[in-house]
Amino acid sequence: MLRVLIADDHPVLRRGLIQLMEESLSVSGIYETGKGCDVLSMLRKNPVDVLILDISLPDKDGMIVLAEVKQEFPDLPVLMLSIQPETQYAARALRLGAAGCLNKATAPEELVRALRQVARGEHYMNETTSSILLETIRHPGTALPHELLSERETQVMLSIASGKTLSEIADELYISVKTVSTYRSRLLEKMNLKNNAQLTQYVFRHKLMPMG
Repeated sequence: MLRVLIADDHPVLRRGLIQLMEESLSVSGIYETGKGCDVLSMLRKNPVDVLILDISLPDKDGMIVLAEVKQEFPDLPVLMLSIQPETQYAARALRLGAAGCLNKATAPEELVRALRQVARGEHYMNETTSSILLETIRHPGTALPHELLSERETQVMLSIASGKTLSEIADELYISVKTVSTYRSRLLEKMNLKNNAQLTQYVFRHKLMPMG
């Protein structure tokens, strides 16, 4: 019997996922939340077999939640969902430890197949995700500047682009303002950018900001 936690800020989507799982899978418990900050506490109280995680939550970036979950629950399969094309986030999510990535427009049958597969401890990769990884392996030297950033640098980059102050970023990542400033300087240098305005333009030009 499968136990699942759904973290997505759209109640209608959560309802649909719950109905789909109850009709297609043997489930013993389905928990839900619309907030990223609730995920860890819910996992501590209610152990589950799979976490379905939205990449964009209103209070916390889904990638940050993913990193936190994998640090505390390294063996928990996490299936990422987004309205974005997998090309925009799959490589990063898989590097962080996601077991699979799916677009929210995915057919219900594929979602059920993905849940069954990751629950068995396997990775689920559809044709799009497989192509992304294969392309990365074949052409490692063609990476865009942001693809060379560390995960923490990427988190700082996206937070700056979303308009957060260094203090807000420090609070969100549980690090000092000085450390955030160091990451900012480092990522600007790596990307050959001069300031936050150029950084923000880059993020939106490459559609790196989660949109749902």
